[in-house]
Amino acid sequence: MTIDASSVKNIFSSLAQTSVNGLELKELSEILLDHPNLTIERIVSNGQHSPQGFWYDQAKDEWVILLTGKAELEFEDSVINLQAGDYIFIPAHHKHRVNSTSSNPNCIWLAIHGDLNLQIN
Repeated sequence: MTIDASSVKNIFSSLAQTSVNGLELKELSEILLDHPNLTIERIVSNGQHSPQGFWYDQAKDEWVILLTGKAELEFEDSVINLQAGDYIFIPAHHKHRVNSTSSNPNCIWLAIHGDLNLQIN
């Protein structure tokens, strides 16, 4: 495998359009790296939120950083507001939902999923 300038990618490039004439389009998700033990995903949100009554209950741990925008996450016992640069570790089966995401600017998330077995300080 040759590593050269063509190997470089940019997390902010090739962003698909998330709205047209003010009409919201779907949230976009792109797997950047997929391995049996680890998945890295880029998510672009534009005002999306979890459906009423829906909770994520993921089988894998998730470490996620909000690169741009603002968002609100809800857990069974708390609500957390995130802004660009904030990151959080969500253990497997820790129920959560997305209450809101900004649309100007869009939220760009980088999520790492796996059996992470992390001890976060």
